[in-house]
Amino acid sequence: MTQNPLAARAVHTVLLQPAGIEMEVEEGETVLDAAFRQGISLMHGCKEGQCSSCKCVLVDGDVELLKYSTFALSEMDRDTNHILLCRTLAYSDIEVELLNYDEDLLSRSIAVKDFAARLTAIVPLTHDIFRLELEIEQPLKFWAGQYVDITVPGKGVTRSFSMANPPSDPRRLHFIIKKYGQGAFSALLDGALRVGDPLMLRGPYGTCLRRENRTGPLVLVGGGSGMSPLWSILQDQIGCGEPSRPIRFFYGARQARDLFYLDRFAELMDRLPDFRFVPALSDAAPEDGWTGETGFIHEVVRRHLGELGDASAIDVYSCGPPPMIDALLPVLQIAGVEPEHTHFDKFTPALR
Repeated sequence: MTQNPLAARAVHTVLLQPAGIEMEVEEGETVLDAAFRQGISLMHGCKEGQCSSCKCVLVDGDVELLKYSTFALSEMDRDTNHILLCRTLAYSDIEVELLNYDEDLLSRSIAVKDFAARLTAIVPLTHDIFRLELEIEQPLKFWAGQYVDITVPGKGVTRSFSMANPPSDPRRLHFIIKKYGQGAFSALLDGALRVGDPLMLRGPYGTCLRRENRTGPLVLVGGGSGMSPLWSILQDQIGCGEPSRPIRFFYGARQARDLFYLDRFAELMDRLPDFRFVPALSDAAPEDGWTGETGFIHEVVRRHLGELGDASAIDVYSCGPPPMIDALLPVLQIAGVEPEHTHFDKFTPALR
């Protein structure tokens, strides 16, 4: 009789301090994957050892680290017992000290699951940005700002994409995706991926989710496909039934042809009492006839933050390429935005 290999796996206990949470991890399973499986939402980003969001300190126990980037975990970090939970395999009971944890996030944890889906539409939004629309067999519970891993069966391609729709429609998901010349998933948009094709989803993931019952100004900052989670957060905020709050949506693009949803933003500015969409072009073409904001989006945010009053009451959500977010964070710090009110999702390149 064939023995189930999973049955032979050793199981260890992980103690997460200072949260005081205990969970189990199987040998061969990363600590972060074990947390996802058990519905414990720890700080994380790329899940591939590139971003350092899940960095913590190993207090006790025997572990091994899978391959990771030294940008995420330096040699000095390793000398001081720092580890990345997404790369950590446990070979004994272990205790770790979380450097970043959010009690609100832990209270809203959702167990990661697999979902079968079908592609229902591919809608071009610009020359290189598309909206993918999917229907899934079972409803996916998620928080606005989270993402899933999408796998194309038979293609060997899995990529992470943020939901663009709010959680109120858990069976029909939208994703705003930017096409890259060498992208393994992007290449499928040239005809290999068709309406009706089956897809597999795993999730939800992500910690850049909309915090509820906040009344101060809401600032959204994005570029490229960073529009996707921010659009979800915006729609969720509008429809949540909470009191209205000042909202500013900053979006960076190179040229006018890279902008989209302008009609939708115009409608929101007419309908909502204190909402503004502020697009900015970093390389406006003469034929654009552009009269709006110019420059990099962090510079534009710097010029406008003072209009919102007390910066300590502001909540900021920023999604997009790492250089954009890296440039924005010191702007927010200097302005007085509280670190615990600053949430971001760096769209790091996927490992092949």
